[in-house]
Amino acid sequence: MDTPLKLTIYHANQCDPKRCTGLKLKRHGYARVVTKARFLPRRSVVLNPFSEKAFSPADRQRVEKFGLAALDCSWEHAEKVLLKRVKGTSRCLPILMAGNPVNFSKATKLSTVEALSGALYIAGFKQEAKDLLSIFVWGHTFLELNHELLEKYASAQDSTEIIEMQRSFTHGANMH
Repeated sequence: MDTPLKLTIYHANQCDPKRCTGLKLKRHGYARVVTKARFLPRRSVVLNPFSEKAFSPADRQRVEKFGLAALDCSWEHAEKVLLKRVKGTSRCLPILMAGNPVNFSKATKLSTVEALSGALYIAGFKQEAKDLLSIFVWGHTFLELNHELLEKYASAQDSTEIIEMQRSFTHGANMH
């Protein structure tokens, strides 16, 4: 890819700065951090847990052109921010397991770097996803735990297919 992907993180200063994956991505030059939701790039894909539309490979071109944004804040805060008008195209990530030590193997309890990496992987930016995770000692764990899911999601056509896959995972196999 000739231009690096534009990754933006809305940071609400609600976590321990030493353990914050979003701030570490900024320190390593992978992402830009903003402290107000209005500074999120206007046409980027915003990873929004309240979105009804799932992130899918169909979002690849928008991510490539306008970037990807994640929220680094508590759920209560995220709800307040996201229920207001957020610029960008909201998408929720499909079910993935956390590989970080704090929420290890808990479904959907992802750190900021895991959310961004999961989305990048699904959109076909697998090397970029690995690069982000490589700066964390436990980063490879996220990819190992989710390899099968990420590969399946990355093969989907669109949001509808991702939602169908999730239904079959949760009904067919018991998610623990």
